[in-house]
Amino acid sequence: MTSVAPLAPSALRRVCDPAQFAFASTAQLERVEGDGAQRRAAASLRFGMGIERAGYNTFVIGSFGLGRRTLVERLLRQSPRVSAGPSDWCYVNNFDEPQRPIALRMPLGRAQALRQDLEAWVGELQAAIPAAFESDDYRGRLARIDAQFHAYEEQSFQSLATRAANDGVALLRSPSGFSFGPLDGHEVMSPEKFRQLSAEEQQRITQAVGRYEAELEETVRQFAQLRRKRFEQVRELNQEVIELAVAQITQELLDKYSELPDVVRYIQAAKADVVTRGEDFRKHEGMAEMPAFMQKPEPDFKRYRVNVLIGDGEREQVPMVYEDNPTYANLVGRVEHVSQFGTLSTDFTLIRAGSLHRANGGYLLIDAIKLLTQPYAWEGMKRALRSRRIQIESLGQVYSLVSTQSLEPEPIPLDVKVVLFGPRMIHMLLESADPEFGALFKVVAELDEDVPWSERSNEELAQFIAGIAEHQGVRPLSAAAMASVFEHCARMAGDAAKLSVHAQSIEELLAEADYWAGQVGAGQGGAGGSAQIEPQHVQRAIDAQLERAGPLQGRMKASILR
Repeated sequence: MTSVAPLAPSALRRVCDPAQFAFASTAQLERVEGDGAQRRAAASLRFGMGIERAGYNTFVIGSFGLGRRTLVERLLRQSPRVSAGPSDWCYVNNFDEPQRPIALRMPLGRAQALRQDLEAWVGELQAAIPAAFESDDYRGRLARIDAQFHAYEEQSFQSLATRAANDGVALLRSPSGFSFGPLDGHEVMSPEKFRQLSAEEQQRITQAVGRYEAELEETVRQFAQLRRKRFEQVRELNQEVIELAVAQITQELLDKYSELPDVVRYIQAAKADVVTRGEDFRKHEGMAEMPAFMQKPEPDFKRYRVNVLIGDGEREQVPMVYEDNPTYANLVGRVEHVSQFGTLSTDFTLIRAGSLHRANGGYLLIDAIKLLTQPYAWEGMKRALRSRRIQIESLGQVYSLVSTQSLEPEPIPLDVKVVLFGPRMIHMLLESADPEFGALFKVVAELDEDVPWSERSNEELAQFIAGIAEHQGVRPLSAAAMASVFEHCARMAGDAAKLSVHAQSIEELLAEADYWAGQVGAGQGGAGGSAQIEPQHVQRAIDAQLERAGPLQGRMKASILR
């Protein structure tokens, strides 16, 4: 039987010699932005960022707290996309089909300017159009149209009255209208005198009255047509005046956006709509004195607004958006509704952007577990990536849950790189259960939980830990304290030949060691504590963590001893 020599106590754990470090304190180390322990994952991420092809989105495999998001954001800042970059997007009214708002693409920073320019344009029209109707030229042309109408009307009645008088019939005018009666010289014949006339004369006068009444009816009918013609002339005059006023104000706006054809088309459509609805801009005298039920409702100038969907003027050239709450509406956007008199209504100004809109032209970062636990969010994400466009639809519309009519905003082209974070189990689940997953997320970047403990990794991990300390704002570590952290990383890895690189656990250890470093000498004249973290502070932090987990560990130890 082969004998086994007992292990010496020193062989039970690997000890890190502080002398191997080329620094006395991490304050002497320069911050190096390297890939460190995640070279393979970083290479995969750079490939996924660099290839501009459909479906090359990235799934980052790694446990929570491993520093997945920190690594990705750092690499994204170092290697921005070479695509066309982001644009401003806004929705405007579709004057032909209001339920289908139009999406306008604008150069970065121009959407807000367009919104302000349109608001100023409407304000100028509200002043210029009423002023045009107060001009002497308009009043003179309107007076000529009225004079022609009244002259023709008067001439027609005068001609009819003259012919009737020659036949002994008088044309009588009263507030209630026109009528005919027999003449006695220059006066209307009284009924008694009419009865004294011979039967033949009475019949002649009666027939003449009937004939002229028929002619009067025809004349009145012609007047109705003439009034319609006058109304049409006045309408054409009003439209001409409005067109002239609008054209003068709009031309400057068209010149300003001449390099953007879609914007020019919208401005021209808005101009045509103003001409059609020009009466809304007029201030009608006497309306204030009329009863409320007879007054026209206030005109709605909201139809000429610009709803800036994306365009705050402060976005990065390559946006990087982390969506912490990836619901369906937060991803693809939504159309809000307002309650008016017990009913819900909406319009293009209530369209709101989602994170896909904000990340368009750049990167969208999402936690896979959060995405998959939101109803319909995963399907909405896939639909947008497949079609490469963002279609804002409510879930009621998508799944035919409601029959009420809603807006159908014009889809916006999508150019985004999506980065999902999740553990290996989620990646395996998606690969096996969703056949579309592999086609949409072709790049996999798996982060290592630990690294080999070697001379090369010593330097890299020391720089990694020093970077965490600097980022956390804790005291610098002495070389001996760094050695204690290394030994703790080996314990976390569960292997004497490996070191854990779990960033969150290291951050917690450094934060607690910094706390204990600040407690040293407190109340004994050392209010500031230690200037740097020493190995005893690291050990005190480890002991405190074990003590806080004491009850459970105590029960486990007692069970083992039994």
